[in-house]
Amino acid sequence: MQILFWLYLINSILLINHEIDSAYWQEWELFKLPGGIGGFLILHFPILFFILYGLVLVYGGSGVGLIFSLVLSGGGLFAFGIHSYFLRAGHRQFSTAISRLILTATLITSLIQGGLTIYLLLI
Repeated sequence: MQILFWLYLINSILLINHEIDSAYWQEWELFKLPGGIGGFLILHFPILFFILYGLVLVYGGSGVGLIFSLVLSGGGLFAFGIHSYFLRAGHRQFSTAISRLILTATLITSLIQGGLTIYLLLI
């Protein structure tokens, strides 16, 4: 479980950095979310709580932590997939080298984390 903790931590850092990047790119406009930056920030209170609470659960070896890990890795796969779609559709958001690097690192980490999590759920 220790390696899962480190994968979860790395993926958390990548996804939180992606969310910081999302504020720069005004992602609420891309997804047509109401409330502008205020609504976007309010939305991130439960998201960040979920990410950090899951890290605590994984660190503690909780079985529920495995579910949190699976959801986090799924979130990373979703982030990569949806932004790849938007880039192919011609949107300029997340087109910088660092944005793409964060998304690609998130994809790789999410695949490894998700695979390990599924393995641990099945044993």
